[in-house]
Amino acid sequence: MKTVHMASGLIALGLTAPALALNILVSNDDGFAAANVRALYARLKAAGHDVIVAAPCQDQSGKGASMNFLTPLTPLAKDCRGGTVKAGATAVGTDPAIADIGYVDGTPVMATMYGLDILAQARWGKAPDLVISGPNEGQNLGAIVNSSGTVSNVVFAASRGIPAIAVSADANTKDNAALADEAAALTVKFVDALLAKRGSGAILPAGTAINVNLPKFDTGGSAKVQWVFSRFGSYTAMTPKFVADLSRDPVASGYGIKYPYPGVTFALNNTPSAADAGSESALNAKGYATVTTMQVGFEARPQAQQWLRLRLKDLLSQ
Repeated sequence: MKTVHMASGLIALGLTAPALALNILVSNDDGFAAANVRALYARLKAAGHDVIVAAPCQDQSGKGASMNFLTPLTPLAKDCRGGTVKAGATAVGTDPAIADIGYVDGTPVMATMYGLDILAQARWGKAPDLVISGPNEGQNLGAIVNSSGTVSNVVFAASRGIPAIAVSADANTKDNAALADEAAALTVKFVDALLAKRGSGAILPAGTAINVNLPKFDTGGSAKVQWVFSRFGSYTAMTPKFVADLSRDPVASGYGIKYPYPGVTFALNNTPSAADAGSESALNAKGYATVTTMQVGFEARPQAQQWLRLRLKDLLSQ
């Protein structure tokens, strides 16, 4: 009876009861000292969730789903990003100031695995209720997600049956406490919306994950952000490409690369075609926060499978 009265009182005050608290693992690919991941940890804790962080020691952007199999993780050869963990420390450990924030001297997915297989088991004795990767320091839109550690983290988690959300913000959030906090607040808003109509059901359908991309905004601008459902599409504002001389590439030169060595850079693309107007890249460029559903694995759509079955009917035994 007291619960009913308490809920009635909250409603009368224009408030709502807090959402069911979750056990949440947060990871990223920018490094455990990134302002974004620290802000998200704080915001989720303030919302009543039990949160642990497992992220790479260094910035590991662009590593995708790579892992260093059967490679012992020896003491650090250099300081972790931010310098709070020094060279010579163990390759796996926690922030000296915040025990909930762990690091791994490895790839993003290795850090996520550490969170799932070690930290979550020690904390809860089971897998987390939800994995959130990010917010990344830069959007992960369209084809670029294939090389994104931020996105690979959640696809890996979803492959284990754990609901997972990748969140990316604009590059202007890097080392910017105010913008990082706004990106974290938007992430918590999305989680709240996802849970609002959950009831006793699953957080996400089995075998799916979500790719969320926040648009660029200035301080205070996150309050005006609108959300749209989107799809990957074929358009991306940046396409990775290999060049023979990075010093001659305008994008690489903009990052201060002056030496004439080969490497990977980006081709900057123009306005998307009409067919890709509903893609996450196009919608995000217009200032929307985009929500794209992902599936685990690489299985093609039923129509494509049937096409191949018919093409190979003389070869297939069944």
